[in-house]
Amino acid sequence: MLTVKTELLEALRAALEDLLPGAGEKAAFESPKVAAHGDLATTAAMQLAKPLKLNPRHLADQLCSKLRDTLAFQTWVVSLDIAGPGFINIKLKPSAKQQVVRSVLAQTSRYGMQAETGKRMLVEFVSANPTGPLHVGHGRQAALGDALCNLFATQGWQVYREFYYNDAGVQIATLASSTQLRAQGFKPGDACWPTDPDNPASKNFYNGEYIADIAADFLDKKTVKSDDREFTASGDASDMDGIRQFAVAYLRREQDLDLQAFAVKFDNYYLESSLYTSGKVDAAVARLQEAGKTYEKDGALWLKSTDYGDDKDRVMRKQDGSYTYFVPDVAYHITKWERGFEKVINIQGTDHHGTIARVRAGLQAANVGIPQGFPDYVLHTMVRVVKGGEEVKISKRAGSYVTLRDLIEWTSKDAVRFFLLSRKPDTEYTFDVDLAVQKNNDNPVYYVQYAHARICSVLSSWGGDVSQLSSVDLSALDTPQAQALMLLLAKYPDMLSAAAEGLAPHDVTFYLRELAACYHSYYDAERVLVEDETVKLARLALVFATAQVLHNGLAVLGVSAPQKM
Repeated sequence: MLTVKTELLEALRAALEDLLPGAGEKAAFESPKVAAHGDLATTAAMQLAKPLKLNPRHLADQLCSKLRDTLAFQTWVVSLDIAGPGFINIKLKPSAKQQVVRSVLAQTSRYGMQAETGKRMLVEFVSANPTGPLHVGHGRQAALGDALCNLFATQGWQVYREFYYNDAGVQIATLASSTQLRAQGFKPGDACWPTDPDNPASKNFYNGEYIADIAADFLDKKTVKSDDREFTASGDASDMDGIRQFAVAYLRREQDLDLQAFAVKFDNYYLESSLYTSGKVDAAVARLQEAGKTYEKDGALWLKSTDYGDDKDRVMRKQDGSYTYFVPDVAYHITKWERGFEKVINIQGTDHHGTIARVRAGLQAANVGIPQGFPDYVLHTMVRVVKGGEEVKISKRAGSYVTLRDLIEWTSKDAVRFFLLSRKPDTEYTFDVDLAVQKNNDNPVYYVQYAHARICSVLSSWGGDVSQLSSVDLSALDTPQAQALMLLLAKYPDMLSAAAEGLAPHDVTFYLRELAACYHSYYDAERVLVEDETVKLARLALVFATAQVLHNGLAVLGVSAPQKM
């Protein structure tokens, strides 16, 4: 049906150009708000009425007359109707809608995918410092980031996944100190364990049982290996640097296990410390100074970020000579641009909202050719977890929060991904563990997967060769239920494009739930395996195409499409 729509759009464009030169660019279709009004609609007559100084309904009548004379509209359209102040509703012939079945069966897993553009983009997500297991918030990042990567891959982008983390700094020093105390035989609650909530050096000591596990393995002189590092412990509890390196490698390995359980892979791990050791932070600061975008005040170095829309100038280098946290972020994003990524998306928690303006200001002030609005940000809220009707806040492993692996073990990888992607990222979300394990229509991921499995069961009962379905006679697909299903299949490519453009993977979950509902309605209305061979093969082609689109959409989310349930 994509070809059909393209032909109709070209006919509309030519008709508008004939009415007013240059008006062809206004050629566009939308879906009528009421399905009974038509399959497509256009507001072009209303948009041209003013420049042409004509009544919009009168202009719509002229436009309809021109469209009826075109080959495309004669071939694919059954009627054109004018509604309201000048809307034109278009009803397609069944044969037009049936073309989508052929498209899906011809393109299979490629249906909905655009040609490669050669453009490169980087998505940075999760980016958790190695100080503990990944929590549910990191899980939401992982689901969002991976789905966005898959979405943009469908649009022809070369997508690169990156994990950025700090392997030094205060948090890592606190991790090392916590592990050393455990290695020395102490535990939270002992007199020597820091507990002063007003002391920044102690309030963030790590109390989870995983710290004891790290200490025990360190004393046993074990070797740990993660995707980006490997380290062998000395076993010496006084070896603070060794404890630090071992703890980082140990927790990076734990994070790798979390990500493996979630089926998320990264192309690169980027260390914040490398920005300092390579001189990239100093180079970025030098660029800003050379551009005249900094000044000294009260013993500190300031960025003129108000020149770029920030609400106040920001300190870059403090009186003690250390840099504020957004400075390495500026250096890091300069490296992203220099590595050839023309589009960059950062997936972060809403607590990072304040950094956006200053990072973008720093990138503009550096004057290295980075466009305004670079990078894009997707900010997400945290996730509440409810189990047995009560909120769960504590994990046995982490001690103070629910981990991603807890959630996967309680439910499944598929349920966690689908649920965490089922709402806009910046909206609050409550993950209902009990709902996620239910095997009924109330569970959205089960509902969608069951539609796919149900179709596979039909195809299995038939037992024929599905490859023959691509060339069967589809004329029997003329019922309202069949046409509704075909129209929805036809919307899949545009849905993917819009979801990528809007950084909205939740749109894919909405679409899949709608498609599953439409299929279940079709299945309940029309028996597929009927005696009439022509009708049976046409219906089998339709349901097979539906299974393919369900499979494709679930793949974008990183969710499986089971054949049996």
